[in-house]
Amino acid sequence: MTPHNEAKPGDYAAAVLLPGDPLRARWIAETFFTAPRQVNGVRNCLGFTGTWKGKPVSVQATGMGQPSLSIYVHELLNFYGVKTAIRVGTCGGLTTEVKVRDLIIAQGASTDSAIVRDAFPGYNFAPLADYGLLSDAVARAQAAGLRAHVGNLLSSDIFYHADGLKAYETLMGHGVLGVEMEAAALYTLCARFKARALAICTMTDCLITHAELSAADRQSSLEDMVTLALDVAVGA
Repeated sequence: MTPHNEAKPGDYAAAVLLPGDPLRARWIAETFFTAPRQVNGVRNCLGFTGTWKGKPVSVQATGMGQPSLSIYVHELLNFYGVKTAIRVGTCGGLTTEVKVRDLIIAQGASTDSAIVRDAFPGYNFAPLADYGLLSDAVARAQAAGLRAHVGNLLSSDIFYHADGLKAYETLMGHGVLGVEMEAAALYTLCARFKARALAICTMTDCLITHAELSAADRQSSLEDMVTLALDVAVGA
């Protein structure tokens, strides 16, 4: 179908989870899906479709960063009929109130990316989650007793910032909870193409206290986040 995706029309469900890591996509499919089948393997950016609680759902790795995510999300929305896109990722913590393994459900996503900025000359567009998905996720997290925080994420194009934590001080002073690399582009594209978007991230390393999860845990021990996202995705 595209240079980046070998799936055929109908191979993806209307609701798709979007981890950055291809191995996390495989882990989600093999751990949570009933009868998973691989639908994409181009460039090892793996995609799978199966069912969750009897309802069809897919997972597609997006790679790291907003440029890579934008390719996959654009194609999912425009060529494969996806209507609901939920990022399931990790983030760095920008407040000590969010502990390692806590969830951040992103109401909005600030960004330094030209992908968002340059699309709105003369304006500062505010990339926001779909309210229906957001409110459902918050209610489910509360009912399940999960440690979840709702607020603003930063989607940055820079991982190793030359100024370190100092680069985020103004954002931290305005209540931004964490930093990751994809949500703002996801929210912008879904607004543009009339789809529903949500980002749920597990805080895996605090930039203030330096508490962190191992790389192995980041890949495959995020069950609460994925279960929550799947239930929201299919309305289970």
